[in-house]
Amino acid sequence: MFDRYEAGENAVLVHVDFSDEDSREDLVELQLLVESAGAQSIGVITGSRRSPDRKYFVGSGKAEELAAMVAATDANVVIFNHALSPAQERNLELLCQCRVLDRTTLILDIFAQRARTYEGKLQVELAQLRHMSTRLIRGWTHLERQKGGIGMRGPGETQLETDRRLLRGRIKTINKRLAKVDKQREQSRRARNRSDLATVSLVGYTNAGKSTLFNVLTASDVYAADQLFATLDPTLRKLDLSDGSVILADTVGFIRHLPHDLVAAFKATLQETRQADLLLHIVDCADENMDDNFEQVQKVLHDIEAAEIPQLIVCNKIDLLDDVSPHIDYDDEGKPMRVWVSAQHQQGLALLQEAINALVGKTSCHFTLRIPVQAGHYLGHFYRLDAIQAKEYDEFGNCILSVRLLETDWLRLVKQSDGELTAFIVEENDTVEANI
Repeated sequence: MFDRYEAGENAVLVHVDFSDEDSREDLVELQLLVESAGAQSIGVITGSRRSPDRKYFVGSGKAEELAAMVAATDANVVIFNHALSPAQERNLELLCQCRVLDRTTLILDIFAQRARTYEGKLQVELAQLRHMSTRLIRGWTHLERQKGGIGMRGPGETQLETDRRLLRGRIKTINKRLAKVDKQREQSRRARNRSDLATVSLVGYTNAGKSTLFNVLTASDVYAADQLFATLDPTLRKLDLSDGSVILADTVGFIRHLPHDLVAAFKATLQETRQADLLLHIVDCADENMDDNFEQVQKVLHDIEAAEIPQLIVCNKIDLLDDVSPHIDYDDEGKPMRVWVSAQHQQGLALLQEAINALVGKTSCHFTLRIPVQAGHYLGHFYRLDAIQAKEYDEFGNCILSVRLLETDWLRLVKQSDGELTAFIVEENDTVEANI
């Protein structure tokens, strides 16, 4: 059993180019991740394949080359820029005689270093435990005999089952605690809805400058640094505009192929994005991979069901470009769609606030719905949104519901119901445009 990876170690990096576009990763991004984790890259192994090798991921020849580099450089850890199976990790560790990490484990380690709040630490631990649950066997291969048969089972089975049971118990405990935190967040969101304050959530690729922009807009001191995943814990602040105020939410940055365990664990945090009235999509316009990073963020937004929320593109770091000054780009309807700013040098902030102010006007919808008995589960959604104004039942048991809610909330419910809710509309009443 090898010691757990710790920051400060010397690492050999492995990057493979695949013909499949969806499987491709960025070597520069891996180097930034390793640097953010506190490790030092002392060698890089690259190669090309059509598909991963079942045993070593990189093939036997490249694996031998990797083992030779580890021995020659006295590396402490090998880090792959891809997701490895538990079997591939075990095989590589036996060959290289050192700790082997995949991209998912590396990102989880960075998250573990960055988490500061109670909720953030719980979310990271949950993601780590879920990821670890498939890799318990690695540390007990010297005891493993449970696959033999009658008379061949040994203490390894008992140890593994004990570990799994403890793991399941801890996951259950964390889920209960996160459910309580999620309930508190939901209460806060209801209070904000009742106060008619719009929520504007900052999203974007990690290290695009979200936290820096958040700090200069709200005069806050959220940790910001030139590194990946500098900020994990969501922070909410009030931002005063010319026509009122909004709640500005800074959330975790996205990255290509964000581990599913992290997306699941950070469900409550990402809820701030899913329930926002407007998304500020922060883009590093000086990054040569700007277009690709933009698409990766859109994929994550689609995965967390936030793709339908209106977006304002904020092109940050214009100070690194030549002949680009702060300005607003408008669409054919005269609405702001893109703002060019520099958060570091506080350029274009007034224009950004002007654009936000033009987009956060809340439009409310008022419907009368006849919801049949078999669709009664939709009532819970309207209760959670505090949208029910009147409720009664007809002689057939159908619920006649009068609701008023934000247009963005209504569109989200319609999408979740695959359009079924629109069939229940009896009457569509006044639609009100209410500026905050």
